[in-house]
Amino acid sequence: MLWRDRISSDPRICSGKPCIKGTRIPVHIILDLLAVGETYAGIRSAYPDIADEDI
Repeated sequence: MLWRDRISSDPRICSGKPCIKGTRIPVHIILDLLAVGETYAGIRSAYPDIADEDI
């Protein structure tokens, strides 16, 4: 799987910050959650529009 399949950056969305493709969820939010020990299930519960592959 390529990261380009899951991440996009568009200057019109979230000021160009990398986001999960098809959403307005910035990648840094997911990384921050993982860094503090959040589980995939917890992240999916908070952001039901993303899949495990997005995480």
